[in-house]
Parts: sequence; C-alpha cells; structure tokens
Amino acid sequence: MSSNKDVPLLESCIPLPIEETKLLDVVEKAKDWAIMHGAAMRSKAEFNPDVLQFAPFILTPSSFPRKEFEKAIKLQLTLNELMHAVAHDSEFLRDTLKNTIKVDTFTGSLFEIYETVMNEGITQPISLGLLRSDLMLETRCENACQVQCSRAKPYCCWKQVEINAIASGFGHLGPASKAVQSYILNELGHTDKLANLPENRALSGLCDAMVEAWKIQNRPQAAILFVIEDITYNICDQRFHEFYIRETYPHIQVLRRTLTQISQQGKLGTSKELLLNGQEVSVIYFRAGYEPGHYHGTAEWDARLLMERSAAIKCPSIQYHLAGTKKVQQALAKPGTLKRFISNDKQIGLIKEIFTGLYSLDKAEGGENAIKLALANPERYVLKPQREGGGNNVYGEDIPNALAKMNEEELSAWILMERIFPPLSRGYMVRPGSTEKPEIVDLVSELGIFGTIIGTKDNIVYNKQVGHMLRTKLSSADEGGVAAGWGALDSPYLID
Repeated sequence: MSSNKDVPLLESCIPLPIEETKLLDVVEKAKDWAIMHGAAMRSKAEFNPDVLQFAPFILTPSSFPRKEFEKAIKLQLTLNELMHAVAHDSEFLRDTLKNTIKVDTFTGSLFEIYETVMNEGITQPISLGLLRSDLMLETRCENACQVQCSRAKPYCCWKQVEINAIASGFGHLGPASKAVQSYILNELGHTDKLANLPENRALSGLCDAMVEAWKIQNRPQAAILFVIEDITYNICDQRFHEFYIRETYPHIQVLRRTLTQISQQGKLGTSKELLLNGQEVSVIYFRAGYEPGHYHGTAEWDARLLMERSAAIKCPSIQYHLAGTKKVQQALAKPGTLKRFISNDKQIGLIKEIFTGLYSLDKAEGGENAIKLALANPERYVLKPQREGGGNNVYGEDIPNALAKMNEEELSAWILMERIFPPLSRGYMVRPGSTEKPEIVDLVSELGIFGTIIGTKDNIVYNKQVGHMLRTKLSSADEGGVAAGWGALDSPYLID
C-alpha cells in the first residue's frame, strides 16, 4: 500500500483528539458497557469458558459515504438471487471447481458430498441462505469504476471483497457495535451524531429467516440446530441468535451440537427426518464446518453427509457452500458469465461495477498471465485459497515466494485478486488487555451487508436485506477478522 500520507482521509465523526481525562473515563465505562451488553468474546490466549472479555472496538463510529452505503443495501437482493442461481447450477459448479477439487482436498471432500446427494436425489430442495457481502471503498480511479468520479472525494466507489455463504458472522456484533458507540457518543456529549448511525436489524433479520424456514417445514415439534465448533470463542455472536429465537419464538427449540456430537447422536428417520437422540431437527444453521480443522476424521464428514441427506433445510446447503468458494467468485467475474444467472442488463451492470480484478491461476485459464501480473507488482494483489474464517490469504511481498512453492496443479486451487486501496479514517482502537492510554491511529474499514433468501431451484419465496456490520483494522494490517484477532468492532457513520 502507498504510504499513509498519500492515502485520502475520511473526516472523523467528532473532533479528535479527545481530552485525556475525558478519554480515559469514557474508555473505562465503554469496556464495562460492552461486556455487560454482549459485545464480548472468550479469550483465545487465556481460554476459560466461564470468562468473557470485551471484543476490540473503535471508540467512535467510522465515516462511510451515505450514497455508497445505500447502493450496497439496494444491491443485496440481486446478490442474493445471484448466489441462489449459482448454487442451483450443477453444470457451472462442476466445470468451475473441476480442477480445484483435484488438489484442494477440503473442497474435494465437500464436492464428493455434493455429488453423492445429487446422484441419490436431493431430499430437501429448499435452501436457506444467510449471506454477507463484504465490501471496501476504493480510492484509485484507474480501472476502479465504470463511472466518472470526482477526485475531490476521498474515495471512488466500493468494491466487493467476497461474499460469505457459511457462518456469516456478526449478526449480533454488528448491531452491538452500534449500541456500544451510541453509548460512547452520548457520554462524550455528541448525541446529535446518533441520527447518522443507520438502523441495524441484522440479528432479528437473520433469526427471522431461520424461523421462516422452520415454519415452511410445518413440523411444530422439530428444533433448529446450530452446528458449532468444539470450542467457541465468538460465543456472544452465536448465543444471541439462539437467545433471540428462544425469547421471540419460545415454542421453537434450539440445539447446539458439534460435528462429532452429531456423528454420535444423529440418524435419519423413516421419512429422512434428521433425529438427534430422538429429537427431530427441521433447520440446520452451520456456524462450523467451513474449515478442515472442524473435521477430525471420517466421523465428522459422515455427520455432514448425514445432514445433507436429511429432510432438514440447511443453511447453507452443500451447493450453497460450494457457491461461496473463492474460485466461483473469480469465475463470476469473467466477461459474460453473469448473463448465465441474471437476465436484467441493468442489474448485471451494477454487479460488474463492484467486481475488482479476479484472475485464475490455472494454466488452462490464462494463469500464466495472472502470475506475471502478480510477480511484476505483488503489492497490488492478494492470493486467496478456498477457505473461510480469516488468516488464509497471502499478501504483497510474500506472494512471489508462495507462487514459487506451488506446482501447476496446486495453483488451480488459488485465485489472484486485485488489492483494494481504501481511504483512511482516524480514531482510537480499544483492545482487551491493554493498560496504556489509547492513541489515535490510522484505520481502514470493511462493510458487510447481510441478506437472507429461501427457495428451491425454480422458486424463491423469501428474499430480504436485513442489516450490516463494520469491521475496522489498523491500516498497516492485512487481515481484518475480529474473531481471528486482527480487527475491531465498528459501525458506519453516514456522511454526504
């Protein structure tokens, strides 16, 4: 990235710096407020299931252009429809992933489950998608937008980083971020700023979609199953989904089980209903299963296959999981591909505008040219594998060494993406365990827009945009996941 002095700066929502006595006072109160209102996590460094610490947060909301925020909100319904269509196009998934599954054993195992249930016949044709489209503002005019823009602004337009189809987190922590920062603004005497923090109903929107899927099944005694990790660090974000369902719909049971527990307790009933120790499950919400470490052996893979064979509505179904891979994202950016899934030319144009450069490293798809681009200017690119959860990408000067270590087949499991260069904001990052006074730091942000969709291949019955989240990191950091340890909770302050 360019030096920070060359990067455009978004204006802070309040004047900085904050006077030291006031700053220290509000930080201490905000830490307690965050813990007591569920803006918290378990520590990875000193794990104790009985102890919470506040999640890292930015003291005051980060500015985000209102026009670009509203454009992202409006586009989400179309992105939902795009992902739904991709997930139900068997020929496209097979052709796109045919080389990746040869060398990426994890994606290959997922695809084997997909082929198994497709050959047997899909038991449950309805899928539930809880999606999150992640985006960043772009500051470079060259090759960034298809529209004219003014360099008087500290941004050009927004670009999609990725779209998440499994375990799309922050349904609780997104709204919780707004709540924390609203409290802080009140304490600092800036109540007038609250009107520029957009409404955020991500938690209720995601949970209501799960319940809608449960209603479609019309099996009143059945439960909603949350598939979880062996150890859950991001516990508040998960539990508040469960608590919302239990408080709002107390007649619906919610179960939490690991893949290992499902392998031990699960079986199919006479109508292929999923039974866990005799309790029927009609909706499955995966908060685990997106990385190889969640599968310790054949038992966990058998559990995943068991669920896919069942009559329960899955979020995501195996085809939705595959549709969310990086390789599919790269394939969708190829010229003409969107016409396969979207018939409206205006919608196609809007989607194309948010794509940054995405390139295959597969030799059969022009991978040699992509490698030349990366080696000539590695700081402009990111290498991405078929993984979720953060911490898997390769950036900048590390790219040449990573490429040199891969053979021709291994390269086909990765994609090359043009790096997005967002504008800076400035603020205070508050992290647990720090005893020092927070200092003003340079920051960059990533906005996630949540969407929900339910339907079969040919009939969408539910399609909504339901909320958002904002993660912010130090401008010097590559990765930005809060649960992974690099980012911080934040919320957008809309500016004109």
